[in-house]
Amino acid sequence: MLKGSIVALITPMLADGEVDWPSLDNLIEWHIESGTHGIVPMGTTGESATLDTVEHLQVIKRTIEVVAGRIPVVAGTGSNSTAEAIHQTQEAQAAGADACLLVSPYYNKPTQEGLYRHYKAISDATDVPLVLYNVPPRTASDMSAETVVRLSTDKKIVGIKEACGDASRVGDIRALLAEIGNEDFFILSGEDAQTLEMLELGAVGTISVTANVCPREMAEFLNAFLAGDKARAAELDALLQPIHKALFLEPNPTASKWALHEMGRAGPGIRLPLLPLSEKYHAQVRARLVEIGAL
Repeated sequence: MLKGSIVALITPMLADGEVDWPSLDNLIEWHIESGTHGIVPMGTTGESATLDTVEHLQVIKRTIEVVAGRIPVVAGTGSNSTAEAIHQTQEAQAAGADACLLVSPYYNKPTQEGLYRHYKAISDATDVPLVLYNVPPRTASDMSAETVVRLSTDKKIVGIKEACGDASRVGDIRALLAEIGNEDFFILSGEDAQTLEMLELGAVGTISVTANVCPREMAEFLNAFLAGDKARAAELDALLQPIHKALFLEPNPTASKWALHEMGRAGPGIRLPLLPLSEKYHAQVRARLVEIGAL
């Protein structure tokens, strides 16, 4: 089971948009030293939409090599093309990924049956554990709790990153899982600001944007909650809420990448059609970084 604070890792880039490989290596080491419980390369935060397939797989392979088994690597291998998702998942499996994160097909707007068959086709073609990823604000399709639980009967489909925007979905999924006696399927928060509420409803961790900037605080927050210290978890959640908000002032990963460059941990690059963080937000994000001790 995956649990705890799993970072949705940015892909650091130079000013010209090329991957900043030394910074990638250094970020991975920083996360391991900071107590991060797992790493997702090539999720949405990694700019998977604008890296080509070769680059995509290079980032996944480099992450696996640098991590060297110290914490789980959950490779982002989703696509709105089922064939492409199968290819990327097979390649990540061959590279040694511990699991793969598969975003629901975006833009196509599949039916619930189409979503089910998409994930089943990937499962049938691979042997690596698969984590579903539901994020309707970005994909324009919402995978229902019923479809999630239907997929959970496939032993290779082990969990979900839930980012539908409604924390109560966690309770809906947990209730349906209980009806079929599946206690092993896990739920991870995909909304930093809602993570505490989702944990209270049965989630066991988060795939976090904020962990890019505050890995130690996010790890401590999850450690406290999972150890039963809900008072300390609530304190840390209150500390983290302002930075959660600041990191989404513009579309992710715009603010996270700016923050990490400001912190001296990554190059300044981001790929079109995204742009560097608007100057009007610099002071606000910088102030939140200072408040939490990141600067």
